[in-house]
Amino acid sequence: MADTTHTPPAAARLWNRIDKAWLVLVAILAAVAILDPPQFRPTVAFASGALLGTAPFIAFAVLAIGYLKASGAETLLARAFEGREVRMILFAALLGGLSPFCSCQVIPFIAALLAVGAPLSAVMAFWLASPLMDPAMFAITTGTLGFDFALAKTFSAVGLGLMGGFATMTLKGSPVFANPLREKPQVGGSCGAKKPFSGTPVWTFWQEAGRRTTFRTATLENAAFLLKWLALAYTVEALMIRYIPAEMIAGVLGGDGIGPIILGALVGAPAYLNGYAAVPLVDALLAQGMVDGAAMSFVIAGGVSSIPAAIAVWALVKPRVFVAYLGFAMIGAVLAGLIWQMVA
Repeated sequence: MADTTHTPPAAARLWNRIDKAWLVLVAILAAVAILDPPQFRPTVAFASGALLGTAPFIAFAVLAIGYLKASGAETLLARAFEGREVRMILFAALLGGLSPFCSCQVIPFIAALLAVGAPLSAVMAFWLASPLMDPAMFAITTGTLGFDFALAKTFSAVGLGLMGGFATMTLKGSPVFANPLREKPQVGGSCGAKKPFSGTPVWTFWQEAGRRTTFRTATLENAAFLLKWLALAYTVEALMIRYIPAEMIAGVLGGDGIGPIILGALVGAPAYLNGYAAVPLVDALLAQGMVDGAAMSFVIAGGVSSIPAAIAVWALVKPRVFVAYLGFAMIGAVLAGLIWQMVA
């Protein structure tokens, strides 16, 4: 009798190796080809055309990230958490809104800062601003939603960080923020650094073989990351435009007043897992009648509450601080939506 005891683990390993974004994309296209064959070619053409139109922005984004990674520019982050608390909040919000670093790096970095006594107010400012904007996000947003929207979202990210940071500083003596950590984190973390993001940036990174390798690896990884999520998002955008009646979107997220903006934040908070994929979806919603303010509140609330961003906070602080984090996100999203509605 054949030994089949290893079949489930092997199947599980194969399943884990399959990229779920590509799998969903293939499944969607297969469903369209089977259920609505005439729509298959227009869907592929729309997604391909959108990718080609965004290609220059994708190229700039991945090269910028590669340069920042290879040069060691992340060391500048540590300087935001030095000095007076007000200064820390200001720089943490600013750098959080501009930094290109993923939660894999941010979690051990923040854990180390909390371990050595960095104030929660500065950490909150960084946490709120960091998932909303980075060089790649700015480029993709500019290419799809326009430079004005990308710039407004950048200001909103920094503004949200400042609001949350200063509110946390003001309320640090309250029961919400007293003894905020789940447990005292240890310096170091999964990246294995005793002092994360230490050292001096090397702007002429190409003179060192190791940094050239880092540049190549970061560029290729981010190119693949953006390609898969944007291909999926543009495909979904094509289907939304084709199958969702514009009147329905306009009736729910259109119109005047604060209602659509609040609803945009409430829908955006649980709506997406990836901020890059959300950009084409927002573009489709705008084309269907979503108002500008609701679009802004959607991307702000969704970015802060997305699973990768939320896990970074949940892993380190107690639930009441996590609830405050989400509360800041919702308030900031609505305020950003109201301001953008007036400006746009």
